[in-house]
Amino acid sequence: MLELRNVSFTVENGKGGLEIINDISLTVNDGEFLVITGPNGGGKSTLARLIMGIEQPTGGQIFIDGEDITNLSVTERARVGVGYAFQQPPRFKGLTVRRLLSLAHGAELPEDECCAYLTNVGLCSKDYLNREIDASLSGGEVKRIEIASLMARELKLAIFDEPEAGIDLWSFSMLVETFKTMSRRRHNSVIIISHQERIMQLADNIAVVAGGKLKSYGTKDEIFPKLMNELGENCGFRGGNA
Repeated sequence: MLELRNVSFTVENGKGGLEIINDISLTVNDGEFLVITGPNGGGKSTLARLIMGIEQPTGGQIFIDGEDITNLSVTERARVGVGYAFQQPPRFKGLTVRRLLSLAHGAELPEDECCAYLTNVGLCSKDYLNREIDASLSGGEVKRIEIASLMARELKLAIFDEPEAGIDLWSFSMLVETFKTMSRRRHNSVIIISHQERIMQLADNIAVVAGGKLKSYGTKDEIFPKLMNELGENCGFRGGNA
């Protein structure tokens, strides 16, 4: 279980402190599928980075299964079972896709399992398994490979930051099906930062973050209709991939 208690994040901008995240408290239970949405620039990705430890909060506490991880590094949080997929993943020249999946899993993965993870994110395994994760791959390809690597790990909490960005419609449909499978299995907690209606419709709960604050939180049936009625195009919500 993830618990945020009064988490804040302020940065210095030369004119004093700029508050990016303002006193957010939130609980994500074991097996929960949470979608965090809201307007661009509202603090969603910053909140995800705070949970992963890429940024350190300037106020409040973060817990996993009752353990205070507020001051743990990214590496230490990964060891306790938190994983993160970036909007723009890094590249690793000299590292093959198959090797990355095995490293993520923590042991050598059989070829059929590697292929299954790649297929789940819309990649033809025979074309990618032995390729290096270098500049020869497009941004969308690298992103899908990173998502596959997260799925290969045994995680308590998986965080996906706008997984649909830069991905074509066919591959996006594959991802939606994969997230449906993750949701049904309930083997870990999942947080997805997204504007996509199709992803929000998979959620158990939806959190709306805007202006650095948690504006609303509740079940999909409570929050989703309000988003469509009250925010609509003003928050960039969309039903397909743009």
